[in-house]
Amino acid sequence: MADLWQDAMDHAVNAARSAGEVVQEALQEDRTVMTKSSSVDLVTQTDLKVEKLIIQSVKEKFPTHRFIGEESVAAGEACVLTDSPTWIIDPIDGTTNFVHAFPFVAVSIGFAVNKQMEFGVVYSCLEDKMYTARRGKGAFCNGEPLQVSGQEDIQQAIIATEFGSNRDPEVVEKIFSSLRSILCIPVHGVRGAGTAAINMCLVASGCVEAYYEIGIHVWDVAAGSLMVSEAGGVLMDVEGGAVDLMSRRIVAANSKAVAQRVVAEIDSFSPCRDDAPLPL
Repeated sequence: MADLWQDAMDHAVNAARSAGEVVQEALQEDRTVMTKSSSVDLVTQTDLKVEKLIIQSVKEKFPTHRFIGEESVAAGEACVLTDSPTWIIDPIDGTTNFVHAFPFVAVSIGFAVNKQMEFGVVYSCLEDKMYTARRGKGAFCNGEPLQVSGQEDIQQAIIATEFGSNRDPEVVEKIFSSLRSILCIPVHGVRGAGTAAINMCLVASGCVEAYYEIGIHVWDVAAGSLMVSEAGGVLMDVEGGAVDLMSRRIVAANSKAVAQRVVAEIDSFSPCRDDAPLPL
């Protein structure tokens, strides 16, 4: 049977690599930094340039496909996932890392059809690691298969998370409440690469046992979510139900047992959904 989406995935890999080259070149130059929702929610000209580069290249090859792009949404486009083939793009996942030349920066491209992820590509630009996943066909890093960790004892685990860009004291309190509870399980440690996409690839690679976060966006986790599930891991909402990529909440883990143990310690809250209607 013909593979309907292999051509699209090959294009995504090439687009991600080209975008990564733009990111690497930009790191050698002065980076003009702007802000979006707050003084710590950053965007650069490179974010805008990379997203435009990816979308233009896809439109030329697949003119009927739809897009959800981080910077397009920030500029006012609706964030709506339909049944149509849709590219979900984070041009620079880890913009704050990029601004500070902290060495974990990713181009993340997810592709969904009928609201189901078909493939994901995460290119860790500065490490030159190309993570790829196809639904039902496994996950890989530079062509080598990925497999989640077999460690199911939470006390022997490393957990990844991030603190986000929301500095509302009540939100910050809940973030640290969760962190405190997870540290006191106790776990071996808590880490964070500064990018959701790479954190999820680390789960898929078996380097960490779980990643959780509240406040991320669909473009942060679309590609990485498939990476985790295709490497044998599980996805869950922070309250234990099925994951909803538009909810801005996720737990990605090597096993259901570890995911549930993490969920039990999370002080949950519900950010405004990515697909919430735009204000009139």
